[in-house]
Amino acid sequence: MIKAAFLDRDGVINVDHGYVGSMDRVEWTSGAPEAIRWLREQGYLVIVVTNQSGIARGYFSESEFQRFNEGYLAALAGMGAKVDALYYCPHHPTAGQGDYLVDCDCRKPKNGMIEQGVREWSIDRESSFLVGDSETDLEAAKKSQIRAYRFRGGDLLDFVRARIAGSP
Repeated sequence: MIKAAFLDRDGVINVDHGYVGSMDRVEWTSGAPEAIRWLREQGYLVIVVTNQSGIARGYFSESEFQRFNEGYLAALAGMGAKVDALYYCPHHPTAGQGDYLVDCDCRKPKNGMIEQGVREWSIDRESSFLVGDSETDLEAAKKSQIRAYRFRGGDLLDFVRARIAGSP
């Protein structure tokens, strides 16, 4: 049985400064690297699921975003916070440009990114959960039949410990 912690990125792992696409704009949420490390110690895969309409809006290209992700994940790993997978949605149904102007199945509140993770990692839904900072995150988790917790700020490690300790 493989259990996973699905984490939203902006507003959960890092402070949401709006369309963060460069490392100089990354500010880790209090306790975020420690929370990821703790979740892995508890046997969870850590999977990031993030809407990234900055790509659709033309603020940065998809290849620039992918290079950013490499640095982002390497920075976390350097703090002992290894992320197993990162799924992102580059689309937006109304503000996207060109091929990114799409009403897709991956953009939360739809659950395409979660379902991709479930399929690719053979994840057990009952023992998995999502932490997000918006209603769209929670809706996506509900559609995938996994528990969801809304993070409204504070220390992420304290938040996940309080909700996960003692759970299956």
